[in-house]
Amino acid sequence: MSKELNATKYWLEETVIGFNFCPFAKKEFVRNSINYQVTDTHSKEEALYLLLDACAELNDKPDIETSLIVFSEGFIQFDDYLELLELTNSLIEREGYEGVYQIASFHPNYCFDGVDQDDASNYTNRSPYPILHILREASLEKALEKVANPEEIPERNIALAQEKGRNVFEAILEKAFKQ
Repeated sequence: MSKELNATKYWLEETVIGFNFCPFAKKEFVRNSINYQVTDTHSKEEALYLLLDACAELNDKPDIETSLIVFSEGFIQFDDYLELLELTNSLIEREGYEGVYQIASFHPNYCFDGVDQDDASNYTNRSPYPILHILREASLEKALEKVANPEEIPERNIALAQEKGRNVFEAILEKAFKQ
């Protein structure tokens, strides 16, 4: 297993699942129904082809619930990543995947608009590497039916991140690189 994959899985287990930022991530993590793809591409075009391939694989393999494309070297600059994310969302729409798949975004330098870079709330979307997370919308909707007040998940996550403080999340990310 690559160091990028080890770091990503550690971060998922310790942050996303450990703090319950995503109330249905644990089930898929335990079931091993997450497809991980690590790539060293710096090319937006190649990244978009990887996205289309991941969507096609999700279409063909119903036992895979979700897919993560982990960029080991590319899109390290947050602005470059945001440009890729914009292209990704446009491609999802153009290819007829809108309403079928949804992209969740994670990045080592993730920063919510209008929020200080050092604010702990950013750690709800900070990961060891830039990641495009492709989710099945039907599964997401089904999972959210079992969650009380799902519209409050982002606010709850931000409040928890601020309560814990950025040092907790920085320590997890630092340890992720040692996996």
